[in-house]
Amino acid sequence: MDASNPEQPSPDQSPLPHGALKGIKVLDLSRILAGPTCTQLLGDLGATVLKIENPKSGGDDTRQWGPPYVVGADGEKSDLSAYFMAANRNKRSIALDIATPEGQAVVRRLAAEADILVENFKPGGLAKYGLDYASLKEELPGLIYCSISGYGQTGPNRSKPGYDLMAQGYGGIMSLTGEPEGQPVKAGVGIADVMCGMYATIGILAAQHHKTQTGEGQQIDLALVDAQVAWLINEGVAYLNTGNLPQRRGNEHPSIVPYGLYETSDAHVILAVGNDSQFRRFMEFLSLEGLADDPSFATNPARLENREALNDILIPALKRFTMDAVIVGMEARKVPAGPVQTLDRVFASDQVEARDMAIEMQSTAGPVKLLGNPLNFSRTPVTYRHAPPQCGEGTEEILQAEDPFAKA
Repeated sequence: MDASNPEQPSPDQSPLPHGALKGIKVLDLSRILAGPTCTQLLGDLGATVLKIENPKSGGDDTRQWGPPYVVGADGEKSDLSAYFMAANRNKRSIALDIATPEGQAVVRRLAAEADILVENFKPGGLAKYGLDYASLKEELPGLIYCSISGYGQTGPNRSKPGYDLMAQGYGGIMSLTGEPEGQPVKAGVGIADVMCGMYATIGILAAQHHKTQTGEGQQIDLALVDAQVAWLINEGVAYLNTGNLPQRRGNEHPSIVPYGLYETSDAHVILAVGNDSQFRRFMEFLSLEGLADDPSFATNPARLENREALNDILIPALKRFTMDAVIVGMEARKVPAGPVQTLDRVFASDQVEARDMAIEMQSTAGPVKLLGNPLNFSRTPVTYRHAPPQCGEGTEEILQAEDPFAKA
């Protein structure tokens, strides 16, 4: 411990009973997945999050995206769908119609007390209520105002609606995903929404740091499509520098061979042979040592050039082994390999249990099981304080409180 800095924690100090963002106040006007992913992350990190929901529509759209739903002790179906619960813990819900002058006044009062406001209306959609950034920034110069939309606040497509599938298609990810001769394929979950929510969280934390230094708030403009374009990573950069369109390769890697999904005698196995020494050890396992010295396969560039010829050899060779035998053999030789697990096996694994990646909370409708947050802090761990709320369940208590954000 640095004696000149008594606030610096020593390595053996126990974790604090709250998250790193304790005291940060978030007003959440978002719905569906991108915005709620962001605000749930902020809530997990300790921020107080108040979620505004439209009572006329039944609240967040995803409340109706079931089954499954939580069923109460009385046998009645609640509005807690699995989809909604995936992105809405550590929040309290206020049922409020912002189309009314009364609702608008409440939002302005809450925004005046908040550090952060997150919304995902169409660009310009909140202007008619006087709740857009331009309407609030003079009165609330310290407010961090995060706007999430399909295509962003600018550009020719700014007025178009944004959905995860559309973003995956427009942003190019789908053109890279799927079997070579098959259709383009989306990711199995709403990854455009989730990645946009993560970028939003990063932007908000950066803006909060700037605000801490200067007292100055700002608007953050996030687009689902922009997040997907950024997510093209190596394939996007390769195209920009060569002009060559990448090809769909199913589960294979564009730059590494062998790297992908292979069939064994009883299941599929993932192999990620990342360098030439690993390839040599892999060939020893298959009793195909000669391939490691063959100029056609000895180096990764050669294997890339002769991908199909190599796979013609590997595919029947691997079918002689069970999946477990391949994994054990690869682990013994320090070659990355693993299973393709169904969710029953994922959540039954001792690794998921050890890392607390499945949690249980008590909601007003009954017990709910949720995914854990993957962030692990030695001093300011994530906390699970509020189960996903039913629509408007906190309205009266919050709006009558002297400090609506008091209940962290």
